[in-house]
Amino acid sequence: MDELNLPLDFIKNIQNSFEEEGGEFLANLPRLINEASQRWGLFEVQPVPNLSYNFVAFAKQSNVTLSEAKGLDGNDKKTLRSLRSLRETYDHNVILKIGVPNPELTSEMEALKLFNGDGACRLVDCDEGRGFLLLERLKPGKMLSELENDDERTHIAVNVMSHLWRDAPVDNNFIKLSDWFAALKKIRLHFDGTGPFPKKLLEGVESFLAEAMYAMPLQLLHGDFHHFNILLSDRGWLAIDPKGVVGPVGYEIGPLMINPWGSLSDGVRPALSSIEGFKAQTKRRMSILAERLGWDQESILNWATAHAVLSAWWDMQDDGTGGEYPLWCAEMFSEIK
Repeated sequence: MDELNLPLDFIKNIQNSFEEEGGEFLANLPRLINEASQRWGLFEVQPVPNLSYNFVAFAKQSNVTLSEAKGLDGNDKKTLRSLRSLRETYDHNVILKIGVPNPELTSEMEALKLFNGDGACRLVDCDEGRGFLLLERLKPGKMLSELENDDERTHIAVNVMSHLWRDAPVDNNFIKLSDWFAALKKIRLHFDGTGPFPKKLLEGVESFLAEAMYAMPLQLLHGDFHHFNILLSDRGWLAIDPKGVVGPVGYEIGPLMINPWGSLSDGVRPALSSIEGFKAQTKRRMSILAERLGWDQESILNWATAHAVLSAWWDMQDDGTGGEYPLWCAEMFSEIK
């Protein structure tokens, strides 16, 4: 694969997130794909259509690597025909993921190792230094967001997340949830106040986090657990793309509560019918989560609000624009009694 037609948004994401290192990554990406393909015997590497912050592709994997194939006797037509026939029988059975080496990607690798296929896709192999991951491909790969019944979606999500949570090793390099939320301290410095964040809303989140960060046992979490990261496979519903975050398990429901992303919005500010629909859906989800997990609904709502505020801050530009949808979600959560 010497030429790549990469989406412009993907290129911008890499350049904005990793700057000079990102530019080098994009320039070297064809070579990196070839390197990973030779290493793991991959062919017909086909990028997924929704590239975001990592190169991800469907691929076929044979038991004969490219380097081994090159060593075959060119006159051995029978062997070459057998190899060609073998490759034609392979479906796109693995996922190749290549990213700029960074702590978040390393944390994902380590989380997948600990999950070991229990509640998540299997990590076949990886190379931390090169930023390479070879993953089990989940088939049929239907996303949880494609189900219409939200109660059913929520029950499935609880089933999956309950398989993921576990104690993290004492010595680990996982992302710390406390570091994520520490970023909220920058809001007042940046805006010389609370900026686009309603003062009462931000103060409520700060007050909640001061106790909640230490009220539950710290566990290894997925960290980005939502409807687009839960896929149907022949092993049941499984999670993909874990961040690998250590923190209170209450945080895990945060991304779930504001997703599917923008599904109830009408432009920037949802219509009244969508507001009422969002609140009704939130209450149903709270009820299911409380029943299944044994948590009180107030705590669920507070974790959802805290994540929505954090998500809005992540998405916000220096001038205070951006982050409208998660901030709107946070405001809606704060109005639910």
